[in-house]
Amino acid sequence: MMTPETEAELVEMIAGADGSLALRGGGTRGFDVAGAVLSTRELSGVELYEPGAMTLVARAGTPVADIEVLLAEQGQRLAFEPMDHRGLLGTTGAPTIGGVFAANVSGPRRISVGAARDFLLGVRFVDGAGHVIKNGGRVMKNVTGYDLVKLMAGAHGTLGVLSEVSLKVLPVPEAAATVSFEEVDLAVAVQVMSAALGSPFDVTGAAYDPVARMAHVRVEGFAGSVEYRAAKLEMALAGFGTVQRMDGSADLWRGIRDVAAFQGRVGDVWRFSVKPSDAVALTAGLQANELLFDWGGGLVWALVPEGTDLREQIAVPGHATLVRASSETRGRLGQFQPQPAPLAKISKGLRDKFDPRGILNSGLMG
Repeated sequence: MMTPETEAELVEMIAGADGSLALRGGGTRGFDVAGAVLSTRELSGVELYEPGAMTLVARAGTPVADIEVLLAEQGQRLAFEPMDHRGLLGTTGAPTIGGVFAANVSGPRRISVGAARDFLLGVRFVDGAGHVIKNGGRVMKNVTGYDLVKLMAGAHGTLGVLSEVSLKVLPVPEAAATVSFEEVDLAVAVQVMSAALGSPFDVTGAAYDPVARMAHVRVEGFAGSVEYRAAKLEMALAGFGTVQRMDGSADLWRGIRDVAAFQGRVGDVWRFSVKPSDAVALTAGLQANELLFDWGGGLVWALVPEGTDLREQIAVPGHATLVRASSETRGRLGQFQPQPAPLAKISKGLRDKFDPRGILNSGLMG
């Protein structure tokens, strides 16, 4: 395993590579990529943190946990609520901030504050030819030039290896409350979540657990505002079912974020992104053992028998990602949703430009 400790060493290793490189951050995602392993875990450390400006600059291999501790000391947080995949995938290691942005990992709060990429202000990365590229800035008022920042978020290392990221952070809210609706089916749950998200009450989470038959809606902010908005939601949505309120509820949303219901259980795990209004139609034909819904019904997690190809069962527009499966199933089905020909052509053009030798996570995304 190659573990560069500086950006210069990273440049040297990529430029001198004579074959494919399998990129790795904290080793928590379990990708099956052929090639010599190149890990960024030693590219670690916070280089700049300005709580007043709510900005932070960190090397890509910095553990997310270290950043969260530092932010918590100043009453701040990563507002996009990145998922911790270790429980679901049965992996070890420590999630890194570079890995979070490389995969655009975003949790339940995405519906209100945006995805991880929306908090990324600037990047430094090394492309497949060994060139250092910088884009964006270190502060919110200095994001200029071509938006390679957004391009790198979600590229899974296929366009370059992140060495440094600059990001925006937000304050931790004073209070939080969850309004839950009992004994509701999926169709009613989608109505509940859609109504809540369409309300003026600034909902920051909307999820549904079909096993418990409960829909959950979260509000956060100043204590008085949370109390007011939670009460208003209870009144506005009372007709959908029995309502209960939970203050705080951090454990509930952490479990939704990390798909705790599927952890340690036999079966493959798929992740669907669809329009919330299509959630009912999507699941009607799925041969799934269990489902979990987030983002108001727009994110659907499915636990299925091993080797099942759920893409063949999609009856609505959307994207299906194979998150957990055997190497054989991953090789046969592919992890990511196949792209339409025009988009695939653009993606290939970008990879050819940034990685002309085709050595960075080759084959991972088509």
